[in-house]
Amino acid sequence: MAKGVKPKLFKVRRTGESKKFGVAASTLKELIKKGCDLFQISPSKAQCCLYEDGTVLTADYFLHVPENTEVVLLSGGQSWSGSVVYDLGQVLCLDRHADELISAAKSLLQDDDEELPAKRRKLLGDLLSNLKDNADLENRADDEEWFEGIDTRFKTKSAYMKYNCEQRIRGYLKEVDGHAQSIQSAKAKGEYKKVVVSMAEKLKSVRYNGNYFDRTEKELHRLCTNEGWFSCQGAFDQEKCGFLHSINPYGNRESRILFSTWNLDHRIEKKRTIIPTLVEALQGKKSGDINLDYFYKLLFTQENLKLVHIVCHKKGAHDLTCDSRHVYKRVKKIQK
Repeated sequence: MAKGVKPKLFKVRRTGESKKFGVAASTLKELIKKGCDLFQISPSKAQCCLYEDGTVLTADYFLHVPENTEVVLLSGGQSWSGSVVYDLGQVLCLDRHADELISAAKSLLQDDDEELPAKRRKLLGDLLSNLKDNADLENRADDEEWFEGIDTRFKTKSAYMKYNCEQRIRGYLKEVDGHAQSIQSAKAKGEYKKVVVSMAEKLKSVRYNGNYFDRTEKELHRLCTNEGWFSCQGAFDQEKCGFLHSINPYGNRESRILFSTWNLDHRIEKKRTIIPTLVEALQGKKSGDINLDYFYKLLFTQENLKLVHIVCHKKGAHDLTCDSRHVYKRVKKIQK
């Protein structure tokens, strides 16, 4: 120990460990040496930082740190962001602490001694909702609460979620089909209906893209993880969701119901742009001249659909247009 300097007691721990040890030291160098000896790590490039906020201790700063300060001993290449980040990380390890967290959250919500602030009540309620997660259960017999209000023909969550997506796509097809009534020209209306029939046949062959919501599908064909988590893809004019919205409708009944407020939003708008462009393209043309695949992808596939949280669903005009180069089929040039 340094001569004439009274040693101070520190509470030392390693990263990722909750157990801490008392170490007395008069200098930073001494603290690091004793800590390395205690945890049997190399002193080369080792350093100490405050447990609370991750501030790295220097020799000068060491002199001003109070008694019983809690520090983290870092070996070469390690870092520490502070106790808040660490504690949050521990809370997020829900598999290990779910039962304890549920019990604690319920206790706080049921505390009648004083009124719980609305903000804390909301946070605790959301926490409980996410902790009551039965996403690992798939069959109706194993999670009957999830299936409450759902037709008995659905025996698995994935089957219902696939149906849910199919119904959304069927709804889009119905809107496209219904537009035929507003077309004045009988000839153009006839050609339009031929296009709709072709699209309907194509959708039927792929089961109305119900795979988008089915977690049992291959990763390439679904919008969720294999656990059932969906992430908002952001507003039509954004690359990603700035709010980091996510939901797992497979987890519990409440999440399943809330997921119905999420939208499969058309970047290039269905009513304002795609359908009018299709109708205009058929003026004086036949259905066979139209690039059916282009319009089909815009109306019913991920090429133009984004899954968005209701907050990220902008209902104003998108001001995006169809690509005129793809409206009609390409005519192959015959070489002489």
